[in-house]
Amino acid sequence: MTAFEEFGVMPEIGKAVEDMDWNLPTDVQSEAIPLILGGGDVLMAAETGSGKTGAFCLPILQITWETLKDFQEGKFSSKGGSGKTGDPASTHWTMSFFDRGPALAVAPDGLKCQSREQREWHGCRASKGVQGSGKYYYEATVTDEGLCRVGFSTTMASLDLGTCRFGYGFGGTGKKSNKKQFDSYGEAFGMHDVIGCHLDLDNLEIRYTKNGVDFGVAFSIAQDQRNQQFFPSVVLKNAEMAFNFGDAPWKHQPFDKRYIGFSSADSKNIVLNEKKGDGSVEQKKLVPNAPQAIIIEPSRELAEQTLRQIQKFKGHLSTPKVNELLLVGGTAINDQMAELESGVDIVVATPGRLEDFINTGKLSLRQCRFFVLDEADGLLKQGHEGFINRIHAKIPKITSDGKRLQMIVCSATLHAFEVKKMAERLMHFPTWVDLKGQDSVPETVHHVVCVVDPRSDPTWKSYKRHVQTDGVHAQDRVGPNVSSPECFSEALKMMKGEYCVRAIDQNKMDYGIIFCRTKLDCDNLERYLNQVGGGRNNNSQYSCVCLHGDRKPKERTANLEAFKNKEVKFLICTDVAARGLDVKGVPYIINVTLPDEKSNYVHRIGRVGRAERMGLAISLVAALPEKVWYHGEWCSSRGKNCNNTNLTDRKGCCIWYNEPQYLSDIEEHLGVTIQQVDTDIKIEPDEYDGKVVYGQKQKAAGSGYKGHHNQLTSTVSLLADLETKSQDVFLRKFYMKA
Repeated sequence: MTAFEEFGVMPEIGKAVEDMDWNLPTDVQSEAIPLILGGGDVLMAAETGSGKTGAFCLPILQITWETLKDFQEGKFSSKGGSGKTGDPASTHWTMSFFDRGPALAVAPDGLKCQSREQREWHGCRASKGVQGSGKYYYEATVTDEGLCRVGFSTTMASLDLGTCRFGYGFGGTGKKSNKKQFDSYGEAFGMHDVIGCHLDLDNLEIRYTKNGVDFGVAFSIAQDQRNQQFFPSVVLKNAEMAFNFGDAPWKHQPFDKRYIGFSSADSKNIVLNEKKGDGSVEQKKLVPNAPQAIIIEPSRELAEQTLRQIQKFKGHLSTPKVNELLLVGGTAINDQMAELESGVDIVVATPGRLEDFINTGKLSLRQCRFFVLDEADGLLKQGHEGFINRIHAKIPKITSDGKRLQMIVCSATLHAFEVKKMAERLMHFPTWVDLKGQDSVPETVHHVVCVVDPRSDPTWKSYKRHVQTDGVHAQDRVGPNVSSPECFSEALKMMKGEYCVRAIDQNKMDYGIIFCRTKLDCDNLERYLNQVGGGRNNNSQYSCVCLHGDRKPKERTANLEAFKNKEVKFLICTDVAARGLDVKGVPYIINVTLPDEKSNYVHRIGRVGRAERMGLAISLVAALPEKVWYHGEWCSSRGKNCNNTNLTDRKGCCIWYNEPQYLSDIEEHLGVTIQQVDTDIKIEPDEYDGKVVYGQKQKAAGSGYKGHHNQLTSTVSLLADLETKSQDVFLRKFYMKA
């Protein structure tokens, strides 16, 4: 049995993992795999290279295969549903998975509701109700701070309980409400309080108790509603409540013994909540263009990488076959359509192409069981929050076989406000797997800073050639004898190109990634390295390729493969490549410009020092602010052929980029002072129990003291002699007894 099988992973998948030399699961895999296999929503944060892709791909692949197997063997009824607690076909009383607001979650057992929306109310009705006659009782317990109203409503009522004539609610502020009329009643209630909800259909009355204390009649139901069906109901704002319909012992008895729990109601008085989701429709077979899992990635490269992992994991799976599909731009739509029509179970996609397929009806969401957002913070920063909300709203929350939608979110940090807010709104009682903690730099990464200062290093005034700059200062009056901020800003751009070449030469770099701030900067540096190296076709010393969003998909794929295969020495890219890019054995990183976000620094330098291999990261940090392009939404062309060099506060497209401040922020974030090196950028290898060779594995811990072996020789010989004698004594006694 492999280590992964101990978490419930199938032997066939365990064998595939073993083939990949994954002998032991990583920390994030140990935490997340059992949670996902168990049916839970998971929020996941872990360092780059921690194996989080495997943490969600392994269980998703397994459950997808098992579902296909069950359908193949006819284990699902035509109507779906297993009859378990919380299932729509269940005999138990629960809150409805379908008749609820979009930001309200219902626990798997159907007995707890939660909404984390802080501005809006979201409600829910029970899966069953009563009509005709009888006296009924249920308890609602406040299990988290927030605002709530609880009571009864008909199917004609608004989910915002108490705001129409068909809904009757009692709120935590001590108000009863019907038809938007809020009147004082009883007293306020909150955390841990138990509200007893009494419905008397014989006398058409509703009343409430708090922790067993009766508040009297709250509502007299209108006579024209005597034949209506009444359902237990709740509405929440950033709150949580648990329900007991009588299947568990009461915490407080009804105020009158004649009231019975809803679960004890006579079957002739019980009515089912008829509201269903798309997932409850009759389905005797799987729909080809309706995948079970949708995994969304912020970039094509990450999507391709995730797809390759899935393909490796399924290597030993027998029939039924699990079909995966990559939906990204730059690929022929007709080919993707053909694959969809032949049957697809797992889709890995980027936002643009996925939304196109969904909006045109080419891809159905009716069978989606897993909704995964990888690098969720990256997706949100790219402006895809609306897209995520639209897709999530279209996915049925219960599948045709009665299984609840599972959502998995991976992020650089789970505590980012945008990610946390989205998770609270969309996810269903998620478990946090936060193994990342405070950002830190692995011991296998040696990272240093070289300060670039045009005031102390005037060599830029006599450059015979220099990197083409971004053109921000094309209209500024700058020159070698001018000491204006604009002049120094232009000098910094020129110097960084020269310093980049110097860092490569001085440290004999033969394989590395170079990060630039913008796509234009990447293009300019690529052109400069080819120029210094003797031309693109003759550049062996500084051979390089670019990877950024403006390059065509085929070129990006070809460039990445050329770098992975070491056909070129350097990959020049923006921060897009800093997230999840799987390139093994990279010994060097150069940050031509520091990122303005602290976490991106760790993502960048995390490209080296992986798999216990030593890595060197050099950051070229400007000593002065640098004027750079910053094209926001106000820029009609979003940077294309834009020459508005005014600052953004003057409706322009430029900002002053303050690298000294960003360096300070990064050091404070990491809790370290990053070593600074001289402008010759010649770095003496750090001492890690011996001389470092970047790109090779860290030497095992031990003493590097010369002559240590000679000192220990006599002691080791004595220990060996004693071991021999002790074994001899044992054997003699053993044979004498025999």
